[in-house]
Amino acid sequence: MEKEKLWTKDFISISLVNFVMMLSMYLLIVTMASYATDTYGASTSMAGLASSIFIIGVLFARLYAGKEIARIGSKKMLIGGILFFVLITALYLIPSNIYVLLIVRFLHGVGIGFAATATGTIVAQVVPASRKGEGISYFSLSVILSTAVGPLIGLAMINEFGYQSMFIFSLVVGLASLPIALMVNEPVVDDQGEANKSRSFSLANYLEANALPISIVTFVIALAYSGTLSFIASFAKEAELTEAGSMYFFVYAMAVLFSRPFTGKLMDAKGANSVVYPALIAFALGMYALSQAQSSALFLLGAALIGLGYGNFQSVAQTIAIKMTPPHRMGMATSTFFIMMDIGIGFGPFLLGYMIPHFGYRGLYLAMVPLIIAGVFIYYALHGKKERMKAT
Repeated sequence: MEKEKLWTKDFISISLVNFVMMLSMYLLIVTMASYATDTYGASTSMAGLASSIFIIGVLFARLYAGKEIARIGSKKMLIGGILFFVLITALYLIPSNIYVLLIVRFLHGVGIGFAATATGTIVAQVVPASRKGEGISYFSLSVILSTAVGPLIGLAMINEFGYQSMFIFSLVVGLASLPIALMVNEPVVDDQGEANKSRSFSLANYLEANALPISIVTFVIALAYSGTLSFIASFAKEAELTEAGSMYFFVYAMAVLFSRPFTGKLMDAKGANSVVYPALIAFALGMYALSQAQSSALFLLGAALIGLGYGNFQSVAQTIAIKMTPPHRMGMATSTFFIMMDIGIGFGPFLLGYMIPHFGYRGLYLAMVPLIIAGVFIYYALHGKKERMKAT
């Protein structure tokens, strides 16, 4: 039997849009705290808020994006989200103060939240059902590549040309995503009355119940991951591993890049459990390696294991959320999944930050190992057990 086609014009276009859009975002996300401090003399806490308030904007948008897709369609939301975040990106070029910067960061997050929910929904609609795991694994690489390339470009531009050049480049990159987005054909999906339902208040207008179990697991795992995303540079500096620290996200991205195509196919052939359990074990081992790292080799081994672990868990979990949901609720499923992931990544650093004065960075990463192991049992209880019964 011939495989259904995956690499269609729409799949390639929406993956390119997502990469360019995320590149624009990640150019700024790792440099915003230093920008707030250097330009406006912000305190450490205010600089941290300038970075993290972006996630609050994304969350705000995702709460409404899922139900609005049923009303206006995913392509209109994508175009509107891109136009909005490009407009907001231009505001970074206008001199202001720290409070205006906070507003701009929040609004930037809103634009990205709407656009990213739309891309996640469109890709779920254009990927053939028989190749869902493989397709979403490839699509997710657009985010992984942007997390590796974006910070490197952003930091290089700041060092060579200053912050304004970075904002201009981010604006140009954001604009480049618009013509690609216009080429995407939105699939026609029977909404089964969702547009009318969304006008009344209901929890179902904000969250998809079928996607909630795996999204809860994702929250726990993302919470553990947030400690590396926010504190890895500070830990590398404290451990006198700054050169290895600068390579962390590159090694992480390469581990994901080379493993994703295989794990996506494995999920489609053998089921989600065949990927999730090994991925979470690799994630736990990676955290343990980081907590013990005294050398660059062990530090970067931790990065590779975390890439194999968290990087592959994230795409498989997103696929599960979509597979568990009827086609007309895919927008809501995508929104639900990313809401829980964003809460874990966005608020995790705030919660975990309280541990650092008492236990240090090594103690923090060591403490994440039992949290990830707990995530294995939560996954089994909420989804893995059903997956196992379905396979037998």
